[in-house]
Amino acid sequence: MTIDKALRILEEFQGSSLTRSLSDIERCIIGSGLEEVDGFCTARGINDNFMDSAIAVKRVAGQINVIIHAAGILSSLSGILEPGERVESVSLGAGNTGRQFDLETNIRVAEYKFIDWQGGAESIRQNGIFKDFYSLAEHETSKKKYLYVVGTDYPLKFFNGRRALTSVLSRHPKVLAHINEKYGVNVEKVRDYFEIKKNEVFICDVTSFVGRSV
Repeated sequence: MTIDKALRILEEFQGSSLTRSLSDIERCIIGSGLEEVDGFCTARGINDNFMDSAIAVKRVAGQINVIIHAAGILSSLSGILEPGERVESVSLGAGNTGRQFDLETNIRVAEYKFIDWQGGAESIRQNGIFKDFYSLAEHETSKKKYLYVVGTDYPLKFFNGRRALTSVLSRHPKVLAHINEKYGVNVEKVRDYFEIKKNEVFICDVTSFVGRSV
């Protein structure tokens, strides 16, 4: 079954409001027996085909972050590549792909974070973006370094904030040990490290290249 067809089937079930549709169904089946329920489901198209549709969409939705990551990188290239710049490696999938960065060209290395920041408690997201910034900042290269994000307000607020590195790097003790050894134990907060390395990594809003809808 194609995703287009699966989505159309689910859209018909949802109607203008899924909450309202479910409330209507709940009222309709109260007091129903076997024959009535069977007839109701048949009339509404709630059958094996419907379940196959829901499962197909769920399977794709489970990979949506990977799809956004891959499509976002690819669609950004036409906007960020400079004349004479050539892609040397690109990592479109999730997890460890054997490549150090999401993008490397003959003049830049880059990481992408397609996070729709909400401004609340987002510690896991913050941990991830700090790790990417650290990887870029500590990478020895003459190439330019870029961290592409969806809007710079929240990331810069985090990088200039007072969150403790012991918290941010709780799952990366080797990174914390490296920072302490190289910069001293007085580098305790995110902003302490950022102040040292902020001029080495360009933090750029990727939405101008791929659209705000990401």
